[in-house]
Amino acid sequence: MAIELPPLPFAKDALEPHMSARTLEFHHGKHHKAYVDKANAAIAGTPLEGASLEEIVKTAKSKGDKGLFNNAAQAWNHTFFWNSLSPEKTGPEGRLKDLVDSAFGGLAKFSEAFKAEATVHFGSGWAWLCQDGDGLRIISTHDADSALVHEGLNPLLTLDVWEHAYYLDYQNARPDFVDVFLTNTINWSFAATNLR
Repeated sequence: MAIELPPLPFAKDALEPHMSARTLEFHHGKHHKAYVDKANAAIAGTPLEGASLEEIVKTAKSKGDKGLFNNAAQAWNHTFFWNSLSPEKTGPEGRLKDLVDSAFGGLAKFSEAFKAEATVHFGSGWAWLCQDGDGLRIISTHDADSALVHEGLNPLLTLDVWEHAYYLDYQNARPDFVDVFLTNTINWSFAATNLR
């Protein structure tokens, strides 16, 4: 089973004015597609050709295959990122709200902590909200690294902080991009479905 480029879970213009259709055309249609294509080329004719993307990422990491890991993990991270976005402005509810309140002292404090992690992260990478045992934890990872392969962590949400994710809309103002994610486009329903 070849890795596929999944369609966006919303229309290309659904996140405007926070994220433009032009950004999504480049980010999804070119960047994400390139990772999918390169990962498929790397697994062609190998036992991993029939594996799930998650299995490919984990196998590449365990075997130290950096080329395959970088492309497969970026394909997985991007799919997870698209699902972490929503045109519907919501907040955490139920068990997830309780966990956010317990871990961070409320939604406002969570947003402060997440913004700090995402904006001080040097260079390219990802900011994550993860389930860590019975609690929640915010981390960032560099380049293609993924919370998926960090022992004990269960990713709930991610934000792409590579410059290509926001440059067309925000130029170099990553803090503005992070603010918009936290206040307008974060998909709390998706995070809740990922809880264990």
